[in-house]
Amino acid sequence: MHPLKNKCYWVFDLDGTLTKPVHDFDHIRSALGIAPQADILSTIEKLPRQKKCTMLEQLDVLERYYAAQAEPAEGVIDLLNHLTNRGCKLGILTRNTKELAILSLGAIGAAGFFEPEAVLGRDEASPKPSPDGINILLNQWAAGFEKSVMVGDYQYDLMAGRLANVMTVHVDTDPREWPEVTDVRVQNLTELFQLVNK
Repeated sequence: MHPLKNKCYWVFDLDGTLTKPVHDFDHIRSALGIAPQADILSTIEKLPRQKKCTMLEQLDVLERYYAAQAEPAEGVIDLLNHLTNRGCKLGILTRNTKELAILSLGAIGAAGFFEPEAVLGRDEASPKPSPDGINILLNQWAAGFEKSVMVGDYQYDLMAGRLANVMTVHVDTDPREWPEVTDVRVQNLTELFQLVNK
C-alpha cells in the first residue's frame, strides 16, 4: 500500500498545483519594479510602510486578473472527490490572498471541497516557505503531522512541508528539482489520484 493512502489531512498549494499555471511572475515583477528572480512578497515586506501598501494594492490588481483566469489542473476534481469521500480534511495554503484564492477555487469548480477557515492566504499565515500555515491548519484539525501531507509545485511549498515535518508531494514534470525536500514526485494530479486510489 502506498504511504499516501494513510494520510488524512491534505494541505494544497493553489496556483500551479490545483490550477494550471497562469501567473506570469516575470511580468508581475516587471510591473512592480522588482528585480528578476527576487521573491515578490519578501521584497515588498522590506519596503517603507506607504510604499509597501501601494505595492500590495498593485499586486492585488495583478493577482485578481490571474485568479479570474484560473483553470483546473488535470485530475484535480477526481482527486478532491476521492479524498473527500475518504473523509479527509482539505486545506489551501497560498502566498496569494484568501479572497483571491476563493475566487480561483470557484473558477475551477473546487470551492465546495474547502471550508472557508481552511483556506489560508498571506494575511492569515506567514508566507511559505514558513511552515506557519501548515501548523495552523493541523492545529485547527487537531491533526498529527504523521497523518498529514503538503502538495505543491514549487520549492517553497516543499520547504514549508519539510519544516512542518509532514510528507511532501511535488507536482512537476521535472524530476531533478528539489529532491532534498520532496518525498513523493508526481507529474500531475491524475498520477497522484492513482497513487491514493490503489
